[in-house]
Amino acid sequence: MDYKGAGMKKIIHIDMDAFYAAIEQRDHPEYRGKPVAVGGDPFGRGVVSAASYEARKFGIHSAMSASRARRLCPQAVFLRPDFEKYKAVSSSIMEILRQHTGLVEPVSLDEAYLDVTRHRLGMNDPVLIAALMKQTIYAVTKLTASAGVAPNLFLAKMASDLDKPNGLMVVRENEALRFLKDLPARKIPGIGPVTEGILRRMNIRTCGELAQVELSVLLQKFGKWGKVLYDRARGIDEREVEPHWIPKQYSTEETFHQDERDKAFLKSKLREFADEVFEHLRRQGRMGRTVTLKVKYFDFELITRSRTLPQFPLSGEEIYLAACDLLEKKTEAGAKPIRLLGVGMSRLEEWDEKHTSIKEDDLFGVNLKS
Repeated sequence: MDYKGAGMKKIIHIDMDAFYAAIEQRDHPEYRGKPVAVGGDPFGRGVVSAASYEARKFGIHSAMSASRARRLCPQAVFLRPDFEKYKAVSSSIMEILRQHTGLVEPVSLDEAYLDVTRHRLGMNDPVLIAALMKQTIYAVTKLTASAGVAPNLFLAKMASDLDKPNGLMVVRENEALRFLKDLPARKIPGIGPVTEGILRRMNIRTCGELAQVELSVLLQKFGKWGKVLYDRARGIDEREVEPHWIPKQYSTEETFHQDERDKAFLKSKLREFADEVFEHLRRQGRMGRTVTLKVKYFDFELITRSRTLPQFPLSGEEIYLAACDLLEKKTEAGAKPIRLLGVGMSRLEEWDEKHTSIKEDDLFGVNLKS
């Protein structure tokens, strides 16, 4: 199991298996071996947050509407999430990971990156370290985790995703191109339906095919994102594990009880969301300039539209006005029923409203860039 490659980073990606559903099956023996979906009301308009592996065999997956999940598997057990319980279990898992290194970057409650190049106890083989982590997590929580071991974050995540549940996959630097060659390009984090559609029109379906494309072509098609695609297709990722990870964005959203066409109602929601986002970020001492509108139509088509403000907003009103403009000009609101609506701010930075350079009199002349 020795991991060759002196001088290379040793990165581990730990990903818990069907985390929410697995906790419920652990705590309720009667659910074990049964399809379990944690999330919204299957007779309402919520979505699935997590599905057990038994449920996945029926085609149920996270982000699917709970009503569709019920149609796919009427016998499934549908449970509302208990986030306080999940957070407590997550804290225990993160403590186990920090016993090995201080370089732990939680990505969510059930996922984290670790840099074990310098191990707290002097262990040199990251494969053995990952195996020990998995064993300890199971001993403490009775839950399984999958792990990927690689010289960078991207390859480690790709590895853990391909060997689930309870897997441990290793990708060495000289194996990266072979490992990625036949994988669907859509597995690269950040590639959504729009990017995948463009790649398909370019006759690109695999990472290997993407790796054959010149950087200049990708830059022309995707701008700065093209450089990321170019690197990822070659297994290149120079990001560092950030142990004190700070969110780069904040958003809030709502799934409506019924599809909405009424623009007045939609705008009232935008005002509510904008005020909530602004107040949350103000209390955190952080603020962003990019306003993002999220819309999911009645047919589950999901779009996001963004606008960058010339300065940090001084109130929720500025966020609201930008979101309204996006709703009017960049969506089919009013013509096409909307199921979900959300507003967020990204490109967050430390912010002190006392030291902003914007004058109150200038607010009426703000030029919102597209």
